[in-house]
Amino acid sequence: MFKVGGWLKGHTPGHSKSLDSLSEIAQIEDAMSAVTYIMADDIESAEAHLSKGSSPFHQLGAGVCVFIRATLGFEPEIVREAANALSVAENSAYEHQRRVSKDPNAYKSPIYPPGTEYAVCQAEAQLMSAVVGVLNESLTEAIKSFYKLRKAYLALEGVMENEKKFLAERSTSSVNSVGSRGSSRGSVRSNVTGSALKSSQGPTSTGPSVAASTSSLKQTTTVTEVTEPAAKKAADDDDDDADFVDAPEDHTSGETPVEYMGHLNVTADKGATVELNNAQKKVDIAASSAPGLPTMNDNPSNSLPDAIEYFEKLTLNDEGDADADIASFSKHPVDVFILSGSNFCFGMLLLILSFIPPSFAGLLKIVGFKGDRERGMRMLWQATKFHNIHGAMAGVVLMGYINGFTNFCDILSTKGEGAYPKERCLALLRYMRARYPKSHLWLLEESRMLASDKKLEEAVQFMHEVGESKLKQLEALTWFERSLNNMYMHDYEATAFAFEKCIGLNNWSHALYYHIIAASYVELYRKHKTTDPTKAKEYGTKAEEYMKKVMPNVGKKKFMARQLPFDIFVARKIQKWEARAKEWNCDLVDAVGVSPLEEMIYFWNGYKRMRDDHLQVSLANLAWSESPANPHWDKEGVDEKSILHVLRAATLRNMDQTAEAKAILEKEVLPVDKLLITGNFKDNWTAPCARYEMAANIWREADADGHPEKNPQLLVQCKDWLDEVTKMGGFDLDARIGMKITTGKETLRKLGVQC
Repeated sequence: MFKVGGWLKGHTPGHSKSLDSLSEIAQIEDAMSAVTYIMADDIESAEAHLSKGSSPFHQLGAGVCVFIRATLGFEPEIVREAANALSVAENSAYEHQRRVSKDPNAYKSPIYPPGTEYAVCQAEAQLMSAVVGVLNESLTEAIKSFYKLRKAYLALEGVMENEKKFLAERSTSSVNSVGSRGSSRGSVRSNVTGSALKSSQGPTSTGPSVAASTSSLKQTTTVTEVTEPAAKKAADDDDDDADFVDAPEDHTSGETPVEYMGHLNVTADKGATVELNNAQKKVDIAASSAPGLPTMNDNPSNSLPDAIEYFEKLTLNDEGDADADIASFSKHPVDVFILSGSNFCFGMLLLILSFIPPSFAGLLKIVGFKGDRERGMRMLWQATKFHNIHGAMAGVVLMGYINGFTNFCDILSTKGEGAYPKERCLALLRYMRARYPKSHLWLLEESRMLASDKKLEEAVQFMHEVGESKLKQLEALTWFERSLNNMYMHDYEATAFAFEKCIGLNNWSHALYYHIIAASYVELYRKHKTTDPTKAKEYGTKAEEYMKKVMPNVGKKKFMARQLPFDIFVARKIQKWEARAKEWNCDLVDAVGVSPLEEMIYFWNGYKRMRDDHLQVSLANLAWSESPANPHWDKEGVDEKSILHVLRAATLRNMDQTAEAKAILEKEVLPVDKLLITGNFKDNWTAPCARYEMAANIWREADADGHPEKNPQLLVQCKDWLDEVTKMGGFDLDARIGMKITTGKETLRKLGVQC
């Protein structure tokens, strides 16, 4: 791996002369062009090219490269390297912002104060740094990260306030545009110009007056090309890639990639399509297998423009018309950089904060504000309209959220605002595949869309056919997705093989991987126990072999100075089975309780991606525990039987049998005394999860016709059950359920329910 640490240290800005506007544009273009190598899975080339420059844009780009490695692979050494690189980028942006604000040769934007581009760079670095801080396994670093989030938030609000002020000053008609931009950009825009900028000052600054702060931004965020869509993407990326360090706010000039010149005007006509190089224009994606994508023109040279036009028809005429107005007043690359970067960074920030679980609510007090899922997504969609790295990263964040997080949650609208935007996602996918045909990031998202559409077999086959990515961390992520899909398909041997592959590709949670491999062999053991005892014995031996590998790997990774929740969970399960094997005088594999594989499917919410035929297999796996093939069912305690009932109810809910699911929960789980499922290796998660399942069932009934607002009584019942879960205190994997609760309550609030 190309090391960036050495050259970064040698380029911390000292007293070098400030760049004139032309040099700044050239450096932005050079840095942004280099960063686009990332979208071809070629981080080495990006790092090599970026190492030739020393501007804040180059340094931020280098930080982005290491950040992506860190967030895809979680290797401690790479996480530390990312923190260092982002710190250098942040400090460099701070120094440039401070100097540029006083430089008469710096670019003078009609919209933003001098140095705003560096403020965006600084904020982007802070966002990525915050994510890295959380991955650093240190509670202190995690807390610092939330402070960095606050600083980035305030700086970005200041950027947007200047846009609002600019539009207001144009004419009385433009004031109306400001209102729409304010609603799409965020509800906290008012009264931020002075206080926000003052709060985002560098560590050694005492804080200028409100008047001074309006003309000199305190923080910097992105180092990528500037366009609205890109900004949204940057926001998403920053949440994942941001390095949060206090930085000065006086930067005035910034470098903007040349490739973005002339594209600030965001319109839906053909003239708004991106100027791409000949190689990109000749990309033929007619073979793209994404489901539902409109057919391509047979002429390869026209494929990319077709993709762009189709995508823009869906995105450019929606929200944020005022953003287009802003863009139309300046086509300067620096302004494009600011606009795209701020959309991306702020959108990602709001999105990430919107699903922080209740157990981490105390940390939000450090930040001082809450996330806003819908607002964040609107900003990210705006960012995707920009034909630069910000736009690309906004797309990655959007697709990752929509195909990942929304598949993990249940209480989400199926129609209207907040619903799964399938057509837009398909258009975005096709558009990005056209721009970055070699990127496995987009191939992975195509596979995720297939899985979201309950085409699990096609998703696995698709990733098998695309081949390996040369980026190791992305290859590891790809195999993890394949592993989960194999698990949901109940292809046990493929599941075991895929998770074994994950163990060789990353070092994140080997204890969990070994547990799932063991659980796969448990299912094979049970499947053959009565029909082929010899084969069953082989699988039983393998299951026990992998169970014994779990405990030695527990605790090797930490999150915010604590053991990983899944490590704690699987360690307790192994201890529980070992104790039962000794008590019952049986083999370890026979002491395993209700299907541990179905348990894993539940906690990853795989039932949502399974068709009825897959769900029927799950019901059969659960029924095995009560069958004559299991001689130990009568010995099982209340906690194990509650697991069976909760998993069965969840399976039935996903088959739209909500009445049956609720009946099981009301009869078998809700009346159980919490003390009976606490302590002595018992599973304590069934009581709170049963209450969450009640909420999810009621929501499904309320949303049956796509108009949950017509059923206010059901919505209140749903909210009451969610409240019941939060009152039950801590339990196994409560953070995972907590994210579902947070998302569910936000959905209900948007429907007028007080939560």
